[in-house]
Amino acid sequence: MTALRVAVADDQELVRAGFVSLLAATPDMQVVGEAGHGEQAVRIVRATRPDVVLMDIRMPVLDGIEATRRITTDPACAGTKVVVLTTFGMDEYVFGALRAGAIGFLLKDTPPAELLRAVRAAADGDSLLSPPITRRLVEIFATTPPATAAPTRNLPDLTSRETDVLALVAQGLSNTDIARRLYIGPATVKTYISRLLAKLDVTTRVHLVIHAYESGLVAPNPHTRTAE
Repeated sequence: MTALRVAVADDQELVRAGFVSLLAATPDMQVVGEAGHGEQAVRIVRATRPDVVLMDIRMPVLDGIEATRRITTDPACAGTKVVVLTTFGMDEYVFGALRAGAIGFLLKDTPPAELLRAVRAAADGDSLLSPPITRRLVEIFATTPPATAAPTRNLPDLTSRETDVLALVAQGLSNTDIARRLYIGPATVKTYISRLLAKLDVTTRVHLVIHAYESGLVAPNPHTRTAE
């Protein structure tokens, strides 16, 4: 099995060392570089072409959001996925990272097993957000007054099952939860997610949430609750 190549960018040396140790101790992963600031992270990615970068947001010289933007828009870094890690769950960081092209957003207190799962998911092209982040995103769209909501988007021709999956994604359910709800396998859910991303011409799961709300598929509800 070819090991996943991972780079780590964090200005706190002890935190970075913890991530590196965790990744290095995982059989299917290989750490190919470390960075203490965003500019260094960009250089490392261009030099080593990792599969995934774990990117801190608040760093000196160049912050993680701008570093993410430079990596995701650089043809030389094509194929590298960015998973943002931060102690902050503030909206501007979440949206900034996602707009910059990050495929995942996790809080630094995410359990090790979940972090490793996020790295593998990112390498496969799947977006992954911490449950608290997903809940916050859904809450924002669920409580947006119609007068200030973004322009309605038209959905392409989706099958009935694709529409069902999209609606459940918009509620913040995981692939496993969606599979249970629809009585299908997790692998089948993943296939539907891939089809939805292609049909809606987006790259991350959070953009599916945006499409679902802006198209009117999911009605705003101030009492919306998101599954863990």
